[in-house]
Amino acid sequence: MTAGASRDSLAASLQEVGPVLDEGGVALARELFAVLDVVDEQGPLRRALTDPAWSTERRHGLVDSLFGTRVSPGALRVLKDLAGRRWSAERDLGDSMEAVAAHAATGEAARSGHAGLASLSGELLAFNRLAEESNDVQRALTDPRASREDRGALAARLLGGSASEAGRLLVERAVTAPRGLKPVSAVRRLADVVAERQRQWIAQVTVARVLDLGQQERLIAGLRRAFGRDLVLDLVVDPALVGGIRVQVGDDVIDGSMSSRLTDLQRRMAA
Repeated sequence: MTAGASRDSLAASLQEVGPVLDEGGVALARELFAVLDVVDEQGPLRRALTDPAWSTERRHGLVDSLFGTRVSPGALRVLKDLAGRRWSAERDLGDSMEAVAAHAATGEAARSGHAGLASLSGELLAFNRLAEESNDVQRALTDPRASREDRGALAARLLGGSASEAGRLLVERAVTAPRGLKPVSAVRRLADVVAERQRQWIAQVTVARVLDLGQQERLIAGLRRAFGRDLVLDLVVDPALVGGIRVQVGDDVIDGSMSSRLTDLQRRMAA
């Protein structure tokens, strides 16, 4: 197994249970974070769930026996999906569980599209700016004598009362359970999840020549219909581009290898 195998497992899990995460939102994220605490604390459990000698059925049975009556059906489905995949190292399972929980927390922001995700990202980055400006705050957030509740309360005050529920949860999680990182680094790691989801709402379009406003409007309208969501256009002009246009939305790329879709887009632009 390689580190790439764990990345592939996480990507496959997000693809498989993505709708469950978005529907479950913050409530589901809280459940998954609570299970992550158990996995982080229990070495034998972590080893069992990542042991390639254990069959998928056996791992699923273990998840059922431990969490089947303690979590929602949505959380159980996510946990069993993760448990059924291959991991390069024990820690990779926990790291992936954290990422999946963060995806669930951002699901509610994603319902407002790119603007909602940008707002959530702004909350997390604003918290980090406040924390990094004060050595006293950083010491308080990392003080081993401070209880988890006290650190969480301090984080909530810094974040402010107008923060979203997802923002409060992610910051609280980063501060109270940073999993070996400094709190600001843990916040940044969770902010990376939000940024990854933001990219799903940005259409990065590279064209060989400058487009006028009408062409841009027709292009983004066509892309929104093709991808089924309200995309934000990021337009780049590259005269050396072969084929005239290249579109990337998240990991989905439309280029010369998909000429029929390109031809349709170019026809709409020229109309």
